[in-house]
Amino acid sequence: MWKDLKYLAAYTVPLSALISMQLDGIGSFLTVFFIFVLVPLLELVLPASTENSPEEQESLRSRRVIFDFLLYLNLPLVYGLVLYGSNKVTAISIGTVEWWGWVLAVGIVVGANGINVAHELGHRPERFHQLMAKWLLLPAFYQHFFIEHNLGHHKWVATEKDPATAKRSQTVYAFWLQSIIGSWKSAWKIESNRLHQLGKPALSLENACLQFAFQQLMWLILLGYLAGLNGVLFGISVGFIGILLLETVNYIEHYALRRKLLPSGRPEPVLPLHSWNSNHELGRILLYELTRHSDHHYKSTRKYQVLRHLEESPQLPTGYPGCMVLSLFPPIWFALIHPRLG
Repeated sequence: MWKDLKYLAAYTVPLSALISMQLDGIGSFLTVFFIFVLVPLLELVLPASTENSPEEQESLRSRRVIFDFLLYLNLPLVYGLVLYGSNKVTAISIGTVEWWGWVLAVGIVVGANGINVAHELGHRPERFHQLMAKWLLLPAFYQHFFIEHNLGHHKWVATEKDPATAKRSQTVYAFWLQSIIGSWKSAWKIESNRLHQLGKPALSLENACLQFAFQQLMWLILLGYLAGLNGVLFGISVGFIGILLLETVNYIEHYALRRKLLPSGRPEPVLPLHSWNSNHELGRILLYELTRHSDHHYKSTRKYQVLRHLEESPQLPTGYPGCMVLSLFPPIWFALIHPRLG
């Protein structure tokens, strides 16, 4: 029981963002320092764990509601911080340093506690969980991810057809453009095909992509009403940071991995070797086990608390936060990751 409460540590991310917005100057970058300096340094010295839940406990752990409530609490935390930050930048005069420190802090929350938790909930079949996933994607203006990720990425991962799979020697900066543009196009195509099968036009009120665009516009209008133009700019900025964090994670998760084509011309089934993994404990806890990504793709319905280490999955040189930093320096990233490709 007490061991399960380790996931409470994920709330240190929004807590650090709240503290960042109380600080001036370089102190406003506290969250950036915490996630992308302190955590990577600790993961260099702390041992990684390959321990899996015993098979006889998996079913029990999957049903325990405490793990779900730990996810649900992120919804008010994400919205609360975005609204707090957008109102604060309007209420007081701040410098450029503080602006970017606060934007990055809340943007990290939008990515880690918003998009990442939405990813977990979006794979669940219950309407309540799927609705919550869509609301968690709203502050990032990335609700189409719900369509593309589940119906596109999981089908075409590690193939040329997947915009969220990086090519060998492709920089993260080129990948951002590929994945951001490609994921939207993929979501629109998937939704258009769905409507076509129902005998309805793509430009329909039933088009989920259009519904998402309307909801996101309403969110901006609400921010403008509550916090003015500065609040709108803050909301757009933190959403953009959340998107870049998501796409950087996408970059390292499947970098240069490819599924073989079968004689039929279709790709082989998704295997554990088609996703990069990390067993570094801090990143695992802060990201609700997202770093055990091979098992997630192998069985996407498996809940985060029972995701397994699989021996055949390729392992990253360090945890996700550290690899995200390394990916920003392509020569270093290539030198570290290419030898692991075999």
